[in-house]
Amino acid sequence: MEQNKTFDAVKMMREIREKLSEKYWKHPELLKQEMQKIREKYQLKITELTVLK
Repeated sequence: MEQNKTFDAVKMMREIREKLSEKYWKHPELLKQEMQKIREKYQLKITELTVLK
């Protein structure tokens, strides 16, 4: 495994996840609004969860 990485994808994703969690933890309504915009943009519908038995 290469020790001198020029790009660390795992580190980058952890940083992004941390920033977003702080943003939405303080403003949960903002998360709902942004999720609604994404659903409209990509024409997604909310479906009920199905439980496998």
